[in-house]
Amino acid sequence: MAPLPPKQNNMFRKILKFYDHKQYKMGLKLAKQILSNPETANHGETMAMKGLILNCMGKKEEADLFVRKGLRADLTSHVCWHVYGLLQRSEHKYDEAIKAYRNALKYDPDNITILRDLSLLQIQMRDLDGFRDTRYQLFMLRPGARVSWISFAVAYHLLADYTTASKILDEWRVAEKEQKESKPTPDADKTSSIYEQSELFLYQVMILTEATKYKEALDLLNKHSSHICDRLAVLESKVELLLALGRNAEASKIIQEQLIARNQENYLYYKQLEQALKIDSKDEVNRLVVYQNMQLKYPRSQVPFKIPLQFVNVPERFRPLVDAYLRKAIKKCLPALFRNLRPVYNMEYDRMVGELNEKIINSTNNYQSLIESTNNSVDARKIRASVFKEHGIPTKLKIIEDVLLSYEKNLDEFMDFDANSSKGDRENKTLVLWVYYYLAQHYDYLGQYNEALEYAEKAIKHTPTLIELYTLMGKIYKHLNEIDKAVEQVNKAQELDTADRYLNSKCAKYLLRANKVSQAEEMCSKFTRAGVPVTENLNEMQCMWFQLETARAYYRMKNYGMALKKCYEIDAFFSEVTEDQFDFHTYCMRKVTLRAYIRLLRVEDVLRSHKFFFDAAEIAINIYIKLYDEPLVEGKENQANTTAEAQLSANELKKLKNKERKAAAKQQQSQQSQAKLNKNSNSKVGNSNGDGSRPGHNKSEPSNKTDQQQQNQQQAANNKAGDTRSNNAESLDPVALEHPKDPLEKALRFLTPLKNLATKRIDTHILAFELYRRKNKPLLMLQSVKRAHLLDPYHTKLRQQMKEFMDIVGNLTNSGQLSDTVRKVLDIELPKLQCEKIDVSKLLQVNLSLG
Repeated sequence: MAPLPPKQNNMFRKILKFYDHKQYKMGLKLAKQILSNPETANHGETMAMKGLILNCMGKKEEADLFVRKGLRADLTSHVCWHVYGLLQRSEHKYDEAIKAYRNALKYDPDNITILRDLSLLQIQMRDLDGFRDTRYQLFMLRPGARVSWISFAVAYHLLADYTTASKILDEWRVAEKEQKESKPTPDADKTSSIYEQSELFLYQVMILTEATKYKEALDLLNKHSSHICDRLAVLESKVELLLALGRNAEASKIIQEQLIARNQENYLYYKQLEQALKIDSKDEVNRLVVYQNMQLKYPRSQVPFKIPLQFVNVPERFRPLVDAYLRKAIKKCLPALFRNLRPVYNMEYDRMVGELNEKIINSTNNYQSLIESTNNSVDARKIRASVFKEHGIPTKLKIIEDVLLSYEKNLDEFMDFDANSSKGDRENKTLVLWVYYYLAQHYDYLGQYNEALEYAEKAIKHTPTLIELYTLMGKIYKHLNEIDKAVEQVNKAQELDTADRYLNSKCAKYLLRANKVSQAEEMCSKFTRAGVPVTENLNEMQCMWFQLETARAYYRMKNYGMALKKCYEIDAFFSEVTEDQFDFHTYCMRKVTLRAYIRLLRVEDVLRSHKFFFDAAEIAINIYIKLYDEPLVEGKENQANTTAEAQLSANELKKLKNKERKAAAKQQQSQQSQAKLNKNSNSKVGNSNGDGSRPGHNKSEPSNKTDQQQQNQQQAANNKAGDTRSNNAESLDPVALEHPKDPLEKALRFLTPLKNLATKRIDTHILAFELYRRKNKPLLMLQSVKRAHLLDPYHTKLRQQMKEFMDIVGNLTNSGQLSDTVRKVLDIELPKLQCEKIDVSKLLQVNLSLG
């Protein structure tokens, strides 16, 4: 396309300037002037810039129209392709944006701005090979910039080419030294330079450690130790490297004299100390000596006293240890005492279950009597209570119980822990309260709920104003499945301190467990922003526990549409967290926080393995499977709501209707206010591209921003977030969600992240089998069974699924529907589904049932 005349060309440059400074109305005005001229009416770059400005002003449809029109007018313009890429990026269409950037580079291969934008998208999408190549181009274009060297090294680090990454950092250090000799650093920049240099050393140590080059990493650490600001990181890295090199004596000295002296509550230090001293984990005596020495040296610490309680198993040694620990904690009135000892309880239970299962496997073929492990807290609690009832409680737990019962008796009678105490001073009368409190939690863990309630009531009678006692009562009633009583007790706790946000949240959680969603929202409204609907404010804060509990409540009420809506909202939270990392790709390189940046990328890669996402995905998959098996007919979606409302009294129903009416009115008012705010702020909104770079502009330094411009940019981000939430709310229609066209494909959307990231959880593969069974995918069913079998071959649900799978294979074979290829795979893989004591042939002879 022919270039613009001088006058219009100057106007176009001003458009770029106005875009940089967020003066969108002025830029739009000039663009209209250029396009109103018949000679320049089809100028592609001007139309593209007009579209980009409109996009920043929130007029997305019109913006898309102008950008595409400008691109068609000038397909050879790198500006048009760059703007098109920016538009696609703002809509989170990263693959399309990358294609647009690559087309832009065809016509301007050395454009630094486009290359930088491309590299950001590549690292966001984890195209590591492409990221390395792009950073190499930027490195060759700007070899004197520190960020070019650092980003290039990070690219090789992420590709696990540790040697090259370390060499790049070494070369940069030499180049930087030469730069400083020729151009000294101003005094104002010396402080930041010292910190950045320190982080680079630690980052290089991290690279060499991951490359298992421990000697080189230790030498680098020792050589530059004086230049590293983070002294704790130096010590911890040095210990890790010394242990890897087998220099245990040096490591032990640093751990004892510096690390533990600095922080006595870090479990890792004690684990490393045992490794450095070469103490066998089964050697109780020598391990105990180490911790007793630490107890004498740090008598006010907690961890050196807690760890021996986990590994000391001889009753004669365990009793005095736990006795001393309990007395000290009770004298301090420590509410978290049971939580501190919970690991001891769990370890003893796990050991007991392991021994019982081993006995069952070795002596009988009754696999139904095997004790299972489960991630479902309700099922786990029931199983644990039945195990303790049938087989008794472990020795260590019995010792703890006996010690506490003796405390109760002696404190009641003698106001002392010992019956025959010779000391003149007596203990405080309130100490018996904490004995009651602990015993209530102890019996609750054992599943002896009547005894637990008895001690909780004793404690309340002793001190009726202690909030923890009412929350404990609520917990016990919850375990008894008496949810209404549990809500009543937790509500009493909340009434004792209405300003406590934790109690408010706990009360809301129990209300949701009782399927009282509207009351839970009302409870949360005490701490949410005024004038905004509760659910909207909780969504803004990404309050996942509330959304998850609400989804479970709706699931129990069979209101599948609302339950799915909450599951999708939780999924949206994780998508937002993934999107938020975009801002850190440039920031971390500029601030040289490289170790934290690498950890961030690795966390983001496994983000959806988080428990909140797993639980939400599990609910969604189960709902879609139910909807596939029993599709809802028209009008049935309101049946659950009608049933729930029928259980309410007339007054409660009236209150519920009034509250729903008020909430709807408040939401409508909020939407009107938001629309008005968006309309008024169109002239002020900031750049939604996130980097402030001018399309096609070949300078890497961002323009200066005034305070007003920064405020405008923040307002634009808020408006954009509001628009996104509004669009999500419109798309998540509960009625449409519970009437999907293909429920299994919808379920697969939630299952795929679990198969990739939650492979260590057997529930993932149990769900996968149920889904693939309905999709008639025998090989994928086999894959699910095999993976579950590796985790727990005795799982009841797995045994049932294996029987179902064999029946399906038999039916397909008899009917001739099984292809030869699938048959061959099954003939090879099915015999592998066995372990030392159990195989498929025996397994299928067992009468399987979930009951």
